Amino acid sequence: MRQRAKNILRPKATQERAKAAPTGKAGRNLPAAIGVGAALIGALLLSLLHPFPLAVLIILAGALGLYELAGAFARSDSEVMLPPLWVGMVGMVVCAYFIGPEGMMGAYFATLLALVLWRSVESLDQSAMRDILVSVFAATYVPFLGSFLVLIGSSPQGTWPVALAVLLPVCSDTGGYAAGVKWGKTPMAPKISPKKSWEGFAGSVVAAVVAGTVGMWLLGASPLWGILLGVAAATFGSLGDLGESLLKRDLGLKDMGWLLPGHGGVMDRLDSILLATPVCYFIFRVAFGW
Repeated sequence: MRQRAKNILRPKATQERAKAAPTGKAGRNLPAAIGVGAALIGALLLSLLHPFPLAVLIILAGALGLYELAGAFARSDSEVMLPPLWVGMVGMVVCAYFIGPEGMMGAYFATLLALVLWRSVESLDQSAMRDILVSVFAATYVPFLGSFLVLIGSSPQGTWPVALAVLLPVCSDTGGYAAGVKWGKTPMAPKISPKKSWEGFAGSVVAAVVAGTVGMWLLGASPLWGILLGVAAATFGSLGDLGESLLKRDLGLKDMGWLLPGHGGVMDRLDSILLATPVCYFIFRVAFGW
């Protein structure tokens, strides 16, 4: 039992899977990707019935994402300290839900302090600073950015802006995928993500702008805000995708995990959403006067 608990708190280094059969130009198992994507959308829609189940879903997804990050960083002999991160994630989400942005920031800084203390109690050898830095990165990347969804869901407009904040990166990914497969010729960052093209990015922007314009109109805001929202979500979502691709390339991984067939791991789906969410939150605040 003790060994099992140790394995959960300190996962083994993620291993790269053997290469699968060719999956087409975009490198995906498309039927599996569509099926898993539909299931994820269904889970999100059910969680939008009330901010509380939304917060629970964010905590569950974040816990899995942190576990994947811990396994990925273990490949470089770095330890992502999961116990204080999991507790800190619950604290950030709960404070965002009950207190708001100030409480969320307080819980975030408390988590950073807890990470330093947790590693200092264990030892202060040469690897301590490296472990603290990767854990601080994980705390910022997953629970802190993810908590912005809770702030959006606690708004006067209810949880529907959350649906838009998640839908925008999804539309951006879908538009980029379709345009990249059809017209992609000019690599955007060949050393980081060879399959990404500027034509695909143009498709991402168009799809996100259309979704943003319609979504903001349905929520009662000017469609001009939707255009800004779409461009911002596509841009920051693509940066999030490229950032994780750079991280995976540095760690020698194609996917962060294998939990979601056709998509990879949880973090492979959250990368663009996490980076776009804070931008959506601040645009919502100005557009709706929160």
